[in-house]
Amino acid sequence: MRAIITTEPGGPDVLQLQEVGTPLPSPGEVLIKIIAAGVNRADLLQRQGHYPPPPGASEIIGLEVSGQIAALGSGVGGWRVGEACVALLGGGGYAEFVVAPVGQVVPPPPGVDLVTAAGVIEAAATVYTNLERVGLRAGEVFLVHGGSGGIGSYAIQYAKVIGATVIATAGPEDKIDFCRSIGADHALSYRDDWPAEIEEITHGHGVDVILDPIGAKYLEDHLRLLATSGRQAVIGLQGGRSGTLDLGGLMRKRASISASSLRARPKAEKAEVCRAVAEHVWPLIDSGLIKPPPKTTFPLAEAAAAHAHLESGANIGKIILTVP
Repeated sequence: MRAIITTEPGGPDVLQLQEVGTPLPSPGEVLIKIIAAGVNRADLLQRQGHYPPPPGASEIIGLEVSGQIAALGSGVGGWRVGEACVALLGGGGYAEFVVAPVGQVVPPPPGVDLVTAAGVIEAAATVYTNLERVGLRAGEVFLVHGGSGGIGSYAIQYAKVIGATVIATAGPEDKIDFCRSIGADHALSYRDDWPAEIEEITHGHGVDVILDPIGAKYLEDHLRLLATSGRQAVIGLQGGRSGTLDLGGLMRKRASISASSLRARPKAEKAEVCRAVAEHVWPLIDSGLIKPPPKTTFPLAEAAAAHAHLESGANIGKIILTVP
């Protein structure tokens, strides 16, 4: 099969299309003929040498795919060869075939074409698991950064379904307009003094829940903005991994800051995440309450261009690689 291989850590040009062996499903796994693969910021980190796959996972980049079941490992039931599916992976998505534990494979969202579906499960799983974990409730104020991206666009819509007041940050005006178009009550430019704007918007109450892909860069601002009993869920480190935290301020607010990652979770936990997303998020997509964001597609052979486009910051929605 053909796959994108990282020749060495570096820029997008290290991504090369090469012939490699087609994997075979072990017991409890399925082989998927890939139709499309989602591109995520974690992929950029892996390409740069900063985010290696968990033990036993493929070294090939790619955390989510859509496709068709091509073969079943022993002990696998509930699937037939040729059925459409999406999968949450530990790696291996930038290829023509991939194997995945059967628990991490689910039917695509109803009514969503397979190319679009390739960019759904990772973002939906990240948003659902984290907002469930911190307990976002109706009437609370919710903040998400990168509202025009893959995760941000799902977070805005899911928080609105819950009944929260949603604040999103983004960059240029077209991205701010997009955040408003999908339900953000307030969309702010991260280039402006967004913390001061949030204090004004909330009349000093602050933010009850923050979904944070930035990390250290915004740590002090977030602590200042957290409301009493506020909760922050760190899901990324785009702004650095080490910062200074005023624990006294955290205690006075009775607030909490937690962090999580999907990729490193045990297979059983990932299987439960996939089951819960199919049960709770797919119906919201089917009903139109959550709409998959716009997609920009590149052929698999142009993975380097896809990475460069994501790094440029120009994209709105999801970037997807299509596999001929």
